[in-house]
Amino acid sequence: MRRTAITPGQPWVDTSGNLIQAHGGSILHVDGTFYWYGENKEHTTGGSDVWHWGVRCYSSQDLYNWDDCGVIIPPVLDDPTSPLHPAQKMDRPHIIFNRRTGQYVCWLKVMHPDDTQKSTVLVADALFGPYHIVRTDLQPLGMSAGDFDLVVDPIDGKAYYIFERVHSELIIADLTDDYTNVTGYYSTHFPHPHPPFVREAPAYFRRGHLHYLLTSGTTGYFPNPSEVAVAPSYHGPWRVLGDPHPNDETRTSYRSQICSVFKHPHKKDLYITLADRWLGEREVDARKAASMFETAFASGRPSEHFARYEQEDPEVFAAPDTSRAGYVWLPVRFDGEMAYLDWEAEWRIEDYE
Repeated sequence: MRRTAITPGQPWVDTSGNLIQAHGGSILHVDGTFYWYGENKEHTTGGSDVWHWGVRCYSSQDLYNWDDCGVIIPPVLDDPTSPLHPAQKMDRPHIIFNRRTGQYVCWLKVMHPDDTQKSTVLVADALFGPYHIVRTDLQPLGMSAGDFDLVVDPIDGKAYYIFERVHSELIIADLTDDYTNVTGYYSTHFPHPHPPFVREAPAYFRRGHLHYLLTSGTTGYFPNPSEVAVAPSYHGPWRVLGDPHPNDETRTSYRSQICSVFKHPHKKDLYITLADRWLGEREVDARKAASMFETAFASGRPSEHFARYEQEDPEVFAAPDTSRAGYVWLPVRFDGEMAYLDWEAEWRIEDYE
């Protein structure tokens, strides 16, 4: 049955009837076709050490109905040290096209057991690959680099890497001409002492002369209030405008975390936020979760606190079945500079100019 609308939070299957596996994902528009790619979580059921099964991609003509194009960056099964091994905590693939080199460049975040987070960079001559690793264990600017976004200026082709300096602040760094490393020039933004206040999951978009960033607080898979900020340039200065989910009384961003923003190429002013419901339908007390993170990190001994939390409430801290995590796609409503996300149980792209 073909879909004719977007239904946030409802199960979303591909044209073969399988749940779509494009978590922490983004959309590319190439030669008239939309491509949605992200983390393939088909085997991440919470009962094993499988964190991912590579990067999967889907294609569509209408953003409603998606054909499975397969795994474009497959997992590496025979090398436990590879960042692409299923047990490695690989997150949030971002792919950009370099018109100078004619290559697609993919950055991945990999979380390590020692609490450091490092980047892996791959390149390919085509969107579907094959992708070849050109950098592993990259700590850009000598920093532990967490959630991130990649941005290419549509005019001059200059690229930027926007990332969370883990549990500290947000960094915006210029990329080299080949997009596979940082140049050394960067700026710092939104400093905070520790989670849950530190901003992560940056999602960038530009509207007219204003640059926008949507970010999340830092509470693991527990959802929390988003925040929108604007600036006159990539490097700021950034000005916080507030929570874009004004009607969400749960303060959980509709129980989701925004991962990217896509400007529809054929609509005058339609920006779509892509978000994940990592915990599915599991009920969450957002204020309690934020309080736990604040107490744990303020103590300077977060691992001890989280171990105790898990003993006291094992069901809440059980590994989620992210293979069934849902998606929340919503259009952005603008009021002056402010960007809002109103809840819509069903909406249609055709209703926008």
